[in-house]
Amino acid sequence: MQHLEEVRNILSDVLDLNERKKFLTEASPLLGAIPELDSMAVVNVITALEDHFEITVDDDEISARVFETLGSLTAFIEQKLAE
Repeated sequence: MQHLEEVRNILSDVLDLNERKKFLTEASPLLGAIPELDSMAVVNVITALEDHFEITVDDDEISARVFETLGSLTAFIEQKLAE
C-alpha cells in the first residue's frame, strides 16, 4: 500500500489526532473506534482525500466497509487512483 502514510496523515490532520496518529496501522479500525470520526468528519476526510489525490468520490461509493480500517480506506483510494 504505497499511499498508506499519506492517507494516515490526512486522516490525522482532519481529525486532529496528534500523537495518536503513530498508533494507526493498516489494520487499525476507524468507524466506531475513533470517536472523532462521525458522519461530518467522514465528509471532511473524503473532501481532503479528493483534494490531495485529485480524485472524485461519488456518494454511492462510500460505505462503512470503506472506512472499516485504515487499510480499507487506503485500498479504496488506490483503486480510485487506478481508474
